[in-house]
Amino acid sequence: MWNALMWAQKNLVWSIPAAMLAGLLFGAAADPAFLRAAILPLTFLMVYPMMVSLDLRQLLGRGGGGLQATTLAINFALVPAIGYGAGLLFFPEQPMLRLALLLTALLPTSGMTISWTGFAKGNVPAAVKMTVLGLVAGSLLAPLYLKGLLGAVVEIPVLQVFAQIALIVFLPLALGHLTRRRLVARHGEAEFKQRLAPRFPPFSTLGVLGIVFVSMALKSRDLLAQPAMLPGLLLPLLGVYALNFALSTLIGKVFFRRGDAIALVYGTVMRNLSIALAIAMGVFGARGAEAALLIALAYIVQVQAAAWYVRFTDRLFGPPASPAAGPNATTVVSPAAPPAAKAG
Repeated sequence: MWNALMWAQKNLVWSIPAAMLAGLLFGAAADPAFLRAAILPLTFLMVYPMMVSLDLRQLLGRGGGGLQATTLAINFALVPAIGYGAGLLFFPEQPMLRLALLLTALLPTSGMTISWTGFAKGNVPAAVKMTVLGLVAGSLLAPLYLKGLLGAVVEIPVLQVFAQIALIVFLPLALGHLTRRRLVARHGEAEFKQRLAPRFPPFSTLGVLGIVFVSMALKSRDLLAQPAMLPGLLLPLLGVYALNFALSTLIGKVFFRRGDAIALVYGTVMRNLSIALAIAMGVFGARGAEAALLIALAYIVQVQAAAWYVRFTDRLFGPPASPAAGPNATTVVSPAAPPAAKAG
């Protein structure tokens, strides 16, 4: 079982489609309505393990103010504008799909931000801070953006969205922080990072696969009746991710050094798809299945795009600085192997 979870975590590009196919077949063979009761426990399973890996002390670290401010500006001004515009362009008469694009645009960063920044030898401490800041800021701002931008076409229960975010973000964040502190106090920081922390993300992946399965099962009969729906959803996602990568790369190259630029790219292009899924399914119920389908497809695009982008980082930003480059060299981390593509 553990090996299967590890494989699923490291191969989201295959495990997500497998969960989608299983949900499609299940929804076609049986009435999937009872699966809605599993959404909340699966959501908690998806989010809580991610929170154990976050070190909130990173928020207290000094330096990098310009990088963090730029990241926040991109994440809460530029990217939401792209998501909102793409929704108007591709789905003018489909408000739930517009909601899905906007949700992903409003919830930046995930465990993937840190993993891929490390693999590309970027500034990992900056990526950790981006992840925590993005999680908190996105959770607080998302309901307000949704109401302001889509309130005229989709009924946005703002208080319910806030309550859902408190339940699926801030409660797991608090519990995850307490869990981390307890484990570090008992086993030490080094053992926690090397042996215990890597055990949590696979359980998060299990929650992701469960939510994807449920969302596909609830939408299966519509998909079977309109099989051309999937390509129509993939095209906008490919365009949005391509544009986000291009703009973040340009800003990074112009204003920041290599390590900071890489952190900026992964801190602004990677989206917290797990929380977007949880909001779509938890707040909007059966209507949210359509939005959840698009978000599930975004996992496939995001993982593939992140992996391909790593291959071009040296061409785009130059080779990483050597340890002998002096105190002004960019902080980098060189993992021994490619990091797992964490759920998120």
